[in-house]
Amino acid sequence: MTIHTFPTFHLYQPHLKNQAFQDDSSKGRQWVHRKRETVVTPLLTADCTSSNRLVRRSNNPTAVASTTVQLESASNVVRKFYDGINRRDLASVEDLIALNCVYEDLVFPRPFVGRKAILDFFKQFVGSISIDLQFAIDDISEEDASAVGVTWHLDWKGKPFPFSRGCSFYRLDVFNGQRQIIYGRDCVEPAIKPGDTALVAIRGVTWLLQKFPFLADRF
Repeated sequence: MTIHTFPTFHLYQPHLKNQAFQDDSSKGRQWVHRKRETVVTPLLTADCTSSNRLVRRSNNPTAVASTTVQLESASNVVRKFYDGINRRDLASVEDLIALNCVYEDLVFPRPFVGRKAILDFFKQFVGSISIDLQFAIDDISEEDASAVGVTWHLDWKGKPFPFSRGCSFYRLDVFNGQRQIIYGRDCVEPAIKPGDTALVAIRGVTWLLQKFPFLADRF
């Protein structure tokens, strides 16, 4: 009797991209299926982070590239604000102020509300003082992406102007990809310094409120 031995063929299937051919002496040659890994990428991401980046991804599922828009730092926006005032260039200041911004200068009884009212105030301010009178920043906070504190004084031809020291606080937010001031408060050094008299006045007002609490409603 004649025994015919036929060769064994292992078919290669190119469409099985996640399979691998493995030789195991105990089991013979076989196809081993590897697990597929699925990576889910969001189609649209827009995120303003503390690192001042606005990241946008395409809503096209086949797109693999993303666009990163670098936002200007909050402290730099405030620096530009002071620079525009010093140059009397209110046009450059306009886009730094949000439309619904509220600006408090504690010298005035009421805050200025809205971009137009604030620009009108600064137009009156720069129109009433000499170009030689300039804001000089003494210190400014750099770390926060939405809040900035500033200490400053006024210089007259490069020399400190008397009774002109002040401090300001600004809060910022992002509108249409641009960081803008939405709130500001200025506190300026008084020309008359009451000293210990201020403490006496505070104690007197506190005593009145303790005796007549209803007076607090009139503040």
